[in-house]
Amino acid sequence: MLRGSYTMPASQFKIFVFTVLFMKYDARQYTEPILIAYPIVAVVYVKVEELILKLQFWLVYVCPWQITWGSAFHAVAQVCSVPHSALLTLHALVASITQAPFTPFIGSALFLTSYPRPVKFWEKNYNTKRIDHSNSRLSSQLERGPHSDHNNLNSVFYEHLTHSLQKSLAGDLELGRWGNVVAGDCFILASDYLNALVHIVEYGNGILTFQLRGLEFSGTYCQQREVEAINEGADTSEGCCCCRVGKINGVLSFNSAFNQRWMAWQVIVSNYVLDGYNISDNNATTMLGVFDLRKILISYIVKSVIFFLVAHDSLDSWITNDSIREQLTSCEQPDYVDVDSMFAVAIDDDYDVWLFGISRSKFTQVYSSWIDYCCAQRAATKNGANYSGDTKLTTLCFAISVLARRALGTASHNLSSNLDSFLYGLYSLFKGDFRITSNKDEWVFTDMNLLREVVAPGVRMALKLHQDHFACPDEYDQHEPLFTAISDYQTTMVITHEGDPMWRKAVLSNTSSLLALRRVISDMFVDQYSVITLNHRALGFNVVKVNRECVRGLWAGQQNELIFLRNRNPERGSIQNAKQVLRNMINSSCDQPIGYPIYVSPLTTSYATTNQQLNKVIGGPITFEAVKTCFTNIIACLRQSCSGSCNSGGSGGFPQDQVVQSIPMVNIPPRNYSNEPIPLHHNYRLANESGANVTSFTNTRSRHGSAISGEKKSLESRARSSISSASTLRKSLETSSRMNKDALDDLPSFSAIHSISGSSSRSNSTSDNPSKMRSVSRSEYSRSRPKSAASVAAQSSNSSCSVAQPGEAGARAAS
Repeated sequence: MLRGSYTMPASQFKIFVFTVLFMKYDARQYTEPILIAYPIVAVVYVKVEELILKLQFWLVYVCPWQITWGSAFHAVAQVCSVPHSALLTLHALVASITQAPFTPFIGSALFLTSYPRPVKFWEKNYNTKRIDHSNSRLSSQLERGPHSDHNNLNSVFYEHLTHSLQKSLAGDLELGRWGNVVAGDCFILASDYLNALVHIVEYGNGILTFQLRGLEFSGTYCQQREVEAINEGADTSEGCCCCRVGKINGVLSFNSAFNQRWMAWQVIVSNYVLDGYNISDNNATTMLGVFDLRKILISYIVKSVIFFLVAHDSLDSWITNDSIREQLTSCEQPDYVDVDSMFAVAIDDDYDVWLFGISRSKFTQVYSSWIDYCCAQRAATKNGANYSGDTKLTTLCFAISVLARRALGTASHNLSSNLDSFLYGLYSLFKGDFRITSNKDEWVFTDMNLLREVVAPGVRMALKLHQDHFACPDEYDQHEPLFTAISDYQTTMVITHEGDPMWRKAVLSNTSSLLALRRVISDMFVDQYSVITLNHRALGFNVVKVNRECVRGLWAGQQNELIFLRNRNPERGSIQNAKQVLRNMINSSCDQPIGYPIYVSPLTTSYATTNQQLNKVIGGPITFEAVKTCFTNIIACLRQSCSGSCNSGGSGGFPQDQVVQSIPMVNIPPRNYSNEPIPLHHNYRLANESGANVTSFTNTRSRHGSAISGEKKSLESRARSSISSASTLRKSLETSSRMNKDALDDLPSFSAIHSISGSSSRSNSTSDNPSKMRSVSRSEYSRSRPKSAASVAAQSSNSSCSVAQPGEAGARAAS
């Protein structure tokens, strides 16, 4: 019961309802509790459900209006199966009780009971061994033979798809995106080129074990017909039997609904998104079929080799290497020419028709500007020496470009004019097969990094640039976009051979873009070359749920036919397409030698906690680290809240600054933006003499700037308006707080400050000595403020303001 609650959660309520109804009505005479009958009803429920699935598979398979006969025997067996329908039903009952597959005999309408076997298959080592350069013989990598298998190369995409499913499948099942799922269910993921069967081996509480079986990319005719049946969707006809009565919007017609019910599969999700690669396959024959296109490729090879040579960290050592310089002494001559039958005017830009070869002068004329640009970029980025115009670097670039083209001609068997030979030579250089046969090129053995890190990546980069040429032919005519493109591709794109282990590592690590040159031997033993471009993006799949008894029955039938009956005909009738049961796709996904999947994953476990969308809905897993983090956050939140509410009316529990009433002041004159700021020093002293306020201040005159009379008048008018507002506030303070005489005595100081602002602008009319102080008369001060009782008393008692000391009055005024 506990196991079934986790493996079949959607069926538990049905089993419980049947148990209650059985104990309450059918078994009223028994007094056993429901817990005793619950396991028995659960077993019976599972057997009945299995019987229903077997009968559905049988009826859909033999229905006469959609059966496809693969041979004459199938036509005869179709008629003979009708009078034995009762016997076939008994076979289905026995197969359900013994948990055995219900198999079609040789793919016909006659069904037999196979031997019992568990729902979960006998496990074996399903680790698919992918053949690459790390586990194959060197001779198989170099020799020209039928060693390349595109199915082996395509298997890495199903391996990547398995990793994507491992991250999200368990969570998606918890979210109900694949419907009700139990152990043993089979699903088909169908897209434009990726078609795989997903077998649910075990399903528990937040955990899932599954296996993925990838089918061929370019499958047989039968497989393509079944994929089209999945993608075409439901029929949109409006017929009802033989009549045309129309249909209701949003509802299938009678004929469409009838056809959908007579299928052993059902589309569960029409756009299930997974991380994958968009594969673009371009025929290399059309890309290089014309001599002009080959000439462009050779030009890109030379420029790419020069780029990687100049950008290499070992350029300084290569230029100063005595061994390399000694072997390239002849190439330093301005009139040097390399005459070789591999070079031709039809494919080489720097071919000298008068000298019948590639001359140094012609090479310098064509590629010197590109060499200088690369040197300038190297000097700007690496802060190294600038080799622009250096003859030693030009000689090295000339020698290595000739080496790359001679290696291409050698790999092409000196038949560069022949397209097939040229493609094979390009493919050999692309995978790193460089064969140095000329004495002129033996200097490269001084440092093999010249081949591995300069020539090989240059050839691969040239293929990508040549592919971009078709999108924008004139884009790389200028040096800047060409240099930028090579630099970007070098960091963001993986360009290598598919047999290189780095290719598989890049695919499984979700590299954004990849490019490779593929060679495949066709059935007619003809070489086919294509440029494979991969772009990482989200892929949409149709998720199809297949009757699990249909899958078990077809697999068991193929085992009986191939192993026991020895029928090894590749075009046997039992594997022909049958759209109602997807017979060809299911039989192809069986283990070898029964089927022929190109990839079978090991038993892979997926956890619901790795699904990000599920974690956003129900939260992440409960771990000790998560509990610790949550507890720490709660304590920090409580400490912050308590410290902020300790004092009533306070903020944060800290002593607050005294709130001081601020009175609007006049704007300070704008600063003189000369070389030196104007220093202004204001010192104030407040004294209370005979009940009146006496303000003393000093103002240090500035040495810089000049005040404008118009600006002075505007400042004085603004000061008067501010002083009037200050006097109004003073009256209100006198009414509210007569006991606080100190506050009343401080109010005139604000007016004094406004007067100081005005007087600072008038400082230009006085003496230029900065150390001399000027005393402001009381009458001048009184004219700048309204007449009040306090001001009149102050006017009668004091006629002038005394000079304040910086130590006492200045500090008091600042406070």
